[in-house]
Amino acid sequence: MRYCWTSLLLCTFCAANAQEKPKSAAPEIEQTGLPRVLLIGDSISMGYTPPVQRLLKGRAIVARIPANGGPTTRGLANIEKWLGDGNWDLIHFNWGIHDLKYMDTGKRQVEPDDYEKNLRTLVKRLQQTNAKLIWAATTPIPKGKLNPDRSFGDENEYNTIAAKIMKEEGIVINDLHGYVMPRFTELHKPHDLHYLPAGSDFLANRVAEIIELHLPDAVVNKE
Repeated sequence: MRYCWTSLLLCTFCAANAQEKPKSAAPEIEQTGLPRVLLIGDSISMGYTPPVQRLLKGRAIVARIPANGGPTTRGLANIEKWLGDGNWDLIHFNWGIHDLKYMDTGKRQVEPDDYEKNLRTLVKRLQQTNAKLIWAATTPIPKGKLNPDRSFGDENEYNTIAAKIMKEEGIVINDLHGYVMPRFTELHKPHDLHYLPAGSDFLANRVAEIIELHLPDAVVNKE
């Protein structure tokens, strides 16, 4: 069964670093005619969704998937119901932090070759929506022991794979990794790849900025 646009907007979620739930934009849909934006991502995106919604209020209706996007394997299993019938104008998306997670076997949850294959499949499906697509680079992994285990620098390997695909497909890249790196130590939680509220707000500023830049001119220029 496919999720409808209104149901997706009304979804709620819990995130360790989110200070509030994303606001439902459902009451505004018929009144405003604003572009529809979908955020796909992991718990990092769950943290920056509420401030992105505030920053783009009056510019766009912003929703996110009703779950943690997890690895690309979860994306493949759920992409149809996540896309629903929303007729998206713009989709800002990411997979990576869960793919590179080390499992009890000593292998990563999705090894690089499979990550590339899965991500190509997901990109092809997203392109079928005719929405403007923006890829968000995976944010930094801190040094030291993490649980579940990730390794510092692994995100660069996965970001390189993703960047190759996005460049081949002409998809906009939002380099959140490079954007947050100079202030990462200050903005992330100790011994954690998640962010303090100030960090989520910092990421949201960049996400909202690049989304607004790629919205239809009629909306961007609206007074």
